[in-house]
Amino acid sequence: MTSSHNQLTISQLQQVIKQMYGHKDESRGIEGTFMWFMEELGELSSALRSRNDRANLEEEFADVLAWLVTLANMNNINLEEVVRKKYALGCPRCHEMVCCCQISEKP
Repeated sequence: MTSSHNQLTISQLQQVIKQMYGHKDESRGIEGTFMWFMEELGELSSALRSRNDRANLEEEFADVLAWLVTLANMNNINLEEVVRKKYALGCPRCHEMVCCCQISEKP
């Protein structure tokens, strides 16, 4: 943890989530955890469509990130490392820091 409890790196977030929920995640398994993740994505989708409740939108973004972190933990994936590897040097396709791929292409 950093000196301020309000700031977390991705790696620190993974540690916090693992400590807080790891025992439950193991007993639920990957399939059950993935279903919870998908439910949270649905809730985020609803929040994005309504956009009139900022607090709910923020909460749903946090929930989706927490469940993604949980799935990464369960699969021994260091999110900070893999995100750095894929995106730190620019767009994975065009390799520019400001993507210049066609908008219809998935970067």
